[in-house]
Amino acid sequence: MTETDVRTRTARDRLLQAAAILFYDDGIAATGIDAITQRAGVAKQSLYNNFASKAELVAAYIDHRHREWLDLYARRAEQAPTPVEKILAVFDAYGDHAECAYERGFRGCGLLNAAAELTSKEAGREAVRRHKEEVEAILVAELAEILPDDLDRAQTLAAHLAFLLEGAMVRAGLEGSAERVGQARAMARQMLEAL
Repeated sequence: MTETDVRTRTARDRLLQAAAILFYDDGIAATGIDAITQRAGVAKQSLYNNFASKAELVAAYIDHRHREWLDLYARRAEQAPTPVEKILAVFDAYGDHAECAYERGFRGCGLLNAAAELTSKEAGREAVRRHKEEVEAILVAELAEILPDDLDRAQTLAAHLAFLLEGAMVRAGLEGSAERVGQARAMARQMLEAL
């Protein structure tokens, strides 16, 4: 890797980190390119050397949030010995995301916040939908381990758990605390124990 590659990657990382903070705190529409480059400490041209447009930067931000959650889940799932614990790890990973050190406090799911600002035809909304579907697929896979002879029931229960999780995240965002996610986790455990 050349010195130029290192500088470019570093600038890209700094831009993405700055955008992630500003997009989450202020919203995508309210965050201009100048604010991102100023926060990243790079020249405006550096942004365009790394991202073709603000839309491309938004797409990278959405991908970053998705990967960040997957990493949180993977760490939790590694410590989960059973399918029930792996399901509860989904809730724990959402709680971990809610407990991150946000500059202006927790405002809810960064992906849903981003999707709310995008038009229905924008690729970013599709990426957020895919993330939510991937989370639900994790739930289905673990429930299929618990209910191997009833995939329909596993899918239905996964949808219920996904709705419980998303509702908890919305309330947690409104209240600025992960407490609702913890309550949803307890409800999910009760549902799973009833199986």
